[in-house]
Order: sequence, then structure tokens, then C-alpha cells
Amino acid sequence: MGEPLKVGVVGTGTISRTYFEHLAKLPGTEVVAAADLDISRAKAAGEKYGVRAMTPDELYADEEVEAILNLTIPAAHASVTLAALGAGKHVYGEKPLAVTRQEARPLLDAAAQAGLRIGCAPDTVLGTGTQTARALLDRGEIGQPIAATAFFVSPGPEPWHPDPEFYYKPGGGPLLDMGPYYLSALINLLGPIARVTGRVGRARQERTVGSGPKEGTTFTVEVDTHVTGVLEHESGVLTSIVTSFDVWGAKLPRIEVYGSEGSLSVPDPNTFAGDVEVFKPGSHEWSVAQVAGGYADSGRGYGLADMARAIRDGGRHRASGELAYHVLDVMESLLESGTRGGAPVEVESTVERPAAVPEGATPDVA
Repeated sequence: MGEPLKVGVVGTGTISRTYFEHLAKLPGTEVVAAADLDISRAKAAGEKYGVRAMTPDELYADEEVEAILNLTIPAAHASVTLAALGAGKHVYGEKPLAVTRQEARPLLDAAAQAGLRIGCAPDTVLGTGTQTARALLDRGEIGQPIAATAFFVSPGPEPWHPDPEFYYKPGGGPLLDMGPYYLSALINLLGPIARVTGRVGRARQERTVGSGPKEGTTFTVEVDTHVTGVLEHESGVLTSIVTSFDVWGAKLPRIEVYGSEGSLSVPDPNTFAGDVEVFKPGSHEWSVAQVAGGYADSGRGYGLADMARAIRDGGRHRASGELAYHVLDVMESLLESGTRGGAPVEVESTVERPAAVPEGATPDVA
């Protein structure tokens, strides 16, 4: 198998814990260093996980580190990735790839010019939930896919989040926050998206913090909090999508796909596993399908391990920067359509549908 890919983590906040824990168990990767603008946090992570602690600039210059795991806040994703690429490092990051297409495109160009890899979350789509659904679709379990639905609805994060204001500033909102999970799953299942039509709205101009030291304080909503529309896949499938921070309760599926010979219910794309259910003509109830694909018992970091395998073998990695860029392009196009009264918008980018993850696969084997 060869030597594992030596990884340095930039950003040691809450999300880093699950990456440290999963990557320690995965073949093909070895976390060797941690960095943060707050060096005390980097040192705490270093002590807890047995890695060297340093500043981000020191990490970029470190000769042992081959790849950077970018776990900074979204506003810093582009600058950190560009710095890492400039230092000759591969990069895997949390979603989104960048806040805008204008920030994201130069990252892909820089990586291509340097012969480096970019990967990006979510890698939830590599688990048994989405991948089992994909295997069923690919073998024709529900015939020819015709349409799909995708729903993420909630009242917003402020009832539980102690500092939720950033969710309601530019770069936030339900689509940009949760859309990457749903769109990454839909593209894995049904292929890239060619055209979108959207409408947008917001229920309230102010929100109130519901917990923590800021409880009871209000703040201004600067983005649309209900986004709905139609996604036209290159395959001809039409997906109806709703993402909302304006819904207190609903009985809705996460993702369903409707075919000429049945229907398929896909589990929450923000999780790695879950039951896939099938409804066929002549049946009066949904049945749970057997696992038919995906990395078993997976978690955050599997996308990076998959990229490490691709770097070693020269193949393609599944949670790619190109996929993340297409997802970002689709989201921005949907918002543009909404602000233009629902006028259709052509999605400029496309992407090759990622390779399926076979049942029983491990990230060190394609």
C-alpha cells in the first residue's frame, strides 16, 4: 500500500474532533500536525491527539506535510486553500469549497496548474445510505428515473445555537448551509444539473437568539430563508427542492426518486447510513432494501482517505473539488433565479458523476 499521506489540520474547532478520531482509524492517511490562528487551541489538539502544533504558516512550510485538511470557517476556506496549494500541498476541506464561484474557480485552476488534488465535503454521500440508493437506481430497481424531490425544512438554528447570526448573513441561509448535502447526493444519484428555476422569500426580518449568553437578543436577517425550485438534470430528471429556515414542523421525506417502475426513498444525506426504502407497483407498502453499496460504518474523513488512495493510485477521487464547485454553481444559480422572479438560469459548470462505492469497499481500494 505504501506510506500513508501525511496530513496537517488547519482549524482545530469543534468539527476537528470527529476528523481526528476517524482519520486515526483509516488506512492511507496519517495526521501529523495541527495549526490554528489561536495557537493555544492548536496545542490543546496536539496534546490530545499526539500531533505537532504550529501556526498555519509554519504548517504550510512543513516539509513532512503532504496534504492540508482545511477546517476553518467558510469565509477563510478560499484563502487557506490557496495558501496550501501555493506551498505544494494537496487540500481537502469542509464545505463549501468557497463562499462564491468567483472565489472557488481560481482554486481549481491553481490545483490543476500545480498537479495537486482538491477534495471537499460532504463525504456523507460515500456511506451506505446514498450509495445503496445509487446501486438500486443503477441496476434499474425502479426503472427509468423521471423525477425526484428533496426537502430540508427547519425553524432555523437560533432556538438552539448560542450565536446563530452568521447563518443569516451573506453566505448563509438554508440553501448554502444544508444544500451541499442534498445536492451532492442528488448529483451522485441522478447526475449533474443543467438548468434551475427558483423562488425565494423570508418570513421575518429579525430573529431572536433562543439560548446561551445572548438569549433574547435580536438580529437582522440579511438573506432569504426559504428557497424552492426545480433542478433540471442533464439526464432529463426533474427534481423539486425546498430548503427553509421558516418551517416549525413538517412530515416530509428527505429525498425521494420516482421511476417508471417504482419509487425510492433515500435517507438523510447529512448522515452516512440509514434505511433505503422501495415502493413497487402491486405493493401496498414500502420495503427496506438490503445494503448494496457504500463504505460501512463510515464518518467524516472518508472523503480524504478516498482522495489519498487516488493520489497514490492515480485514479479519481469521489468527493472532488470539481463536484463541490458544481454544487456551489447550482446553489448560486438557484438564488439568482429566485431574485429574478423565477427566470430559468443555465448552470455553467458540469461534472462527471463520481464513481459508485461498491458494497464492502474500503477507502484504500478504489
